[in-house]
Amino acid sequence: MTKQKKNVLLIVVDQWRGDTLAKLGHPVIKTPNIDALSEQGVTFARHYTQAVPCGPGRASLLTGLYMMTHRAVQNTIPLDARHTNIAKEVRKAGYEPALVGYTTTTPDPRHVDAQDPRFKVLGGDMEGWRPVGSWGLKMEAYFAWLSAQGYAMPDNPWDIWLPQGQTEDDKGATNKPSAVPAELSDTTWFTDRAIEYLHGVQDKPWFLHLGYYRPHPPFSAPAPYHEMYDPADCPSPIRAESAQTEAQQHPLLEFYLDNVERKKFFQNGDGLGSGMDDAEVRQMRATYYGLMSEVDDQLGRVFEYLKKTGQWDNTLIVFTSDHGEQLGDHHLLGKLGYFDQSYHIPMIIRDPAKTADATRGSVVERFTETIDTMPTLLDWLGLPVPRTCDGYSLLPFVHNGIAPADWRTEVHYEFDFRNIFYSKPEEALGLKMDECALSVIQNENYKYVHFAALPPLFFDLQKDPGQLHNVAQDPLYTQQVLTMAGKMLNWKMLHADRTLTGYAATPAGLTSR
Repeated sequence: MTKQKKNVLLIVVDQWRGDTLAKLGHPVIKTPNIDALSEQGVTFARHYTQAVPCGPGRASLLTGLYMMTHRAVQNTIPLDARHTNIAKEVRKAGYEPALVGYTTTTPDPRHVDAQDPRFKVLGGDMEGWRPVGSWGLKMEAYFAWLSAQGYAMPDNPWDIWLPQGQTEDDKGATNKPSAVPAELSDTTWFTDRAIEYLHGVQDKPWFLHLGYYRPHPPFSAPAPYHEMYDPADCPSPIRAESAQTEAQQHPLLEFYLDNVERKKFFQNGDGLGSGMDDAEVRQMRATYYGLMSEVDDQLGRVFEYLKKTGQWDNTLIVFTSDHGEQLGDHHLLGKLGYFDQSYHIPMIIRDPAKTADATRGSVVERFTETIDTMPTLLDWLGLPVPRTCDGYSLLPFVHNGIAPADWRTEVHYEFDFRNIFYSKPEEALGLKMDECALSVIQNENYKYVHFAALPPLFFDLQKDPGQLHNVAQDPLYTQQVLTMAGKMLNWKMLHADRTLTGYAATPAGLTSR
């Protein structure tokens, strides 16, 4: 690898669960290109996003900040313009960071006029990026491309994800392929945009965010991916015997069990997600895995292009996601609440440097977080990490396989469930907007969930790994609850906004440390 050319490929898939990697022992997933990346890099087994859904998760991923600091707490909620991000930071080194995909970022209304069209959708593109493969605010660029390819677009463009030959009995999960074929899928479209970009920059250093929409819903896979997995081979969900029993755990969980509809996950969906039986969940999982295999095949195209053009050996590759997916666990669909399935995400780092040879194929079991992504990339490029950043570089794991002496012993994440235009928990729970917040801290043994205005939760992960039994009020756990609550308070105090706290006035003038 030459010092003159250092490239970065940051791959961000959408809604990809952290346990769905063959390297970590998933029983059925078929992703040979991602598997090969794992063998050439380092896989982080306990990697977590800091927030869900897309907007907050991506804000933490790309700014290196906990949600309690960046405060883009939900889709549609603005990101403060004062925060830097990875794109702005690498520009300081002469890179023009390119964006294929999206960031789901709502702009700061103090700097943008209220009539800006980005305020009519979940979010647009984060400042600092050069979009080279954005499908627009409502996927219009992708839909226009489909039409230009001669595909007969339906009146409702989203109907391309209806199952072929659907009948009145198709109310959600199905083994039928999507109407749109694989060669015209959004996964193919994003890959084409990435390769076009890479062709144009192969003679200079580049930094590319390659985003994929999949395996995000609609859970509808094109042929042949729709039948790649047998539902009978797919794992059954981890959940209580019924949604009614599950709902007894907490009022917030009860709200989502009573309100998350299948139509948000299937173009032909009908009824509540919590009403899906075991067979339906297995079919949904088969389709979900099929969408992952499609992404893997397209990543194979990108990797092969890098090798063919001589760029493989000077490109850092990071594979991660914005958040996970409940996928029927706890009778839930989507990314929400406080269960691990929504927050545990993949992280694979493949460093082409010789200094990483000793750790290739290894798995890291220490807790890592999505806020570590930005400092890792800056560290690899030899750039300073802003003091405001909450995360830490993962390169020590990649280069010598040893965690720094003061590495975190817990993982942290947050969820804000205030009213937004497509979800209204406040009235149902009797809460004010700013009371709709929870924070989680967990280690290998325990998980503590603190709510601003609702009862807490506490799980003994050794006895109850599925997190089905809340023991927060059990006297036997009083000391453990207090200990974890104290750790959470310490975490929040240590990571309060540090933008200016390194500066100080002295008799000799301004100092910085």
